[in-house]
Amino acid sequence: MSTVSTTLDYVSLDSKWRNLPPPPGFSSAVSTKGPSKTSSTDATASYEALKAKRAWDFAIAPAKQLPMQAFMLYMSGGGVQIFSIGIVAMLLFSPFKNLAGINAAFAQFAPSISTSKTKQSAPDADATAWTTLALPKLAYLACNVLTLALGLWKCRAMGLLPTGTGDWLAFETRGAAPELTLL
Repeated sequence: MSTVSTTLDYVSLDSKWRNLPPPPGFSSAVSTKGPSKTSSTDATASYEALKAKRAWDFAIAPAKQLPMQAFMLYMSGGGVQIFSIGIVAMLLFSPFKNLAGINAAFAQFAPSISTSKTKQSAPDADATAWTTLALPKLAYLACNVLTLALGLWKCRAMGLLPTGTGDWLAFETRGAAPELTLL
């Protein structure tokens, strides 16, 4: 068996395609200077706007999951079964877990502050404070409360919440029995 070695001659390809026009939007002008201050501030502002947009996307993510969770609740049925109990437990515990780690979850979206000596952006020292990204955090809280409400509604529909008067009979006190008199 003989092996054939093929090589690609890049020099011939370069000369063959040299006369083609550049693609649309291509700029052959290369700046010899370093990045200007305006382009770096524009890039920083663009990066901060992107982080703010990502923070809002993260904040409304639980609300985007509500239709699928409602469909899962519908498909699990109305009876008290292990599958429906598992889905309800997920709906009831996930908002608490999400809200316990809200500051850590939003720390990656915290705005950066610029230091004048290094001219680099450093993460904000207060990235995990409640005041940093307050509106997205409030939206995240509201979306998680909606998830919790959906889980509680399913618990009520399954009869797991004590909402009727018969559920509280053990706590009722009876008045004194009226005396019966015999004439």
